[in-house]
Amino acid sequence: MGIFKKGKNYYADYYVEGRRKRECGGPNRKVAETLLAKRKVQVAEGRFLDIRRNEKITFGEMGQLYLETYSKVNKRSFNRDVTLIANLAKVLQKRYLYEITALDVEDYKRRRLAEDVCVATVNRELSCLRGVLNKAVEWAKLQTPVPRMKFFREDNWRLRYLEKDEAVRLLAAADEPLKSVIGLALNTGMRLGEILTLKWQDVDVNRGFVTLRGTKSGKMRHVPVNRLVVEILMRNRGSGSLVYVFPGRDPSLPLSKSHVSRAFSVVAKKAGILDFRFHDLRHTFASWLVMGGVNLKTVQELLGHQDYVMTLRHAHLSPDVTKQAVELIGNELSSGSGAPENGHQMDTIWTPEAKSATPIPSLKHSK
Repeated sequence: MGIFKKGKNYYADYYVEGRRKRECGGPNRKVAETLLAKRKVQVAEGRFLDIRRNEKITFGEMGQLYLETYSKVNKRSFNRDVTLIANLAKVLQKRYLYEITALDVEDYKRRRLAEDVCVATVNRELSCLRGVLNKAVEWAKLQTPVPRMKFFREDNWRLRYLEKDEAVRLLAAADEPLKSVIGLALNTGMRLGEILTLKWQDVDVNRGFVTLRGTKSGKMRHVPVNRLVVEILMRNRGSGSLVYVFPGRDPSLPLSKSHVSRAFSVVAKKAGILDFRFHDLRHTFASWLVMGGVNLKTVQELLGHQDYVMTLRHAHLSPDVTKQAVELIGNELSSGSGAPENGHQMDTIWTPEAKSATPIPSLKHSK
């Protein structure tokens, strides 16, 4: 608390339950000092007009209340929320909610970046923090405004996919059940959450597809499966669960997404593959299809993209498509010139039994 001068006026500077307040006392310093003294007494006695009494609940307590009362009941991302709140609690565990300021948020961002955490993860944590605080307001646990949060700009056009030798090394380094999870991702383009929550009741081997119900878009999707995926599924029939294809220690629950993500990071590092996340297996699936000559519309349908723009990220991997498009004009203007042939065909060469083999397309030039 104190007095400061700005321009011709003096200001009283003080805090109310962690919130900074500034009041102008005019050009007379003594008026500002009297105002500050008055506010100090009002704050101490709880009589300041701006004070709306906050419940003394810490972030750690509110975080657990949020998880059990709201996230567990209403959100498919409950397990992720558990991880996000655990990360936030390392810094904010004992802080009262009304004490958390915009400056604290910026300090948290700085700390996480110093720990070499990617901006996307920090953004997910900030979003979770905002969700917890908003629920605290809704449930009358917090009376003061939720601090503003500035999120990092993310590179949503990041495109990292495996080369053939990288895929071989990755699968060679993985043990079961992670190896089968990776194989399923490479052959279907399914998201990790979709793979782990896949139930046997949604597997139709005879008709050649699996049904995804808890998709990101909220819509049911049918994913065609090749013989290699069928082999993977049949190998996991003896997993001990009648519910999930990839069960956790408790057969009635799926494998933990966070556990698989951590294990994948270890395996990728062991295989010497840098800057690669599990979700990049989905990019790998799409990239191999495009490089094999599959049109982008089909790739969009296989990935379940609602927005075609997301699929267009892979367009640069198919230079033949644009070349064929302009050649069509040339064919019309020049008699006798044939349209260029599609110069690639794609063979899948992975089998689950092979130790060092991988579900990768072999790009062969056809004449």
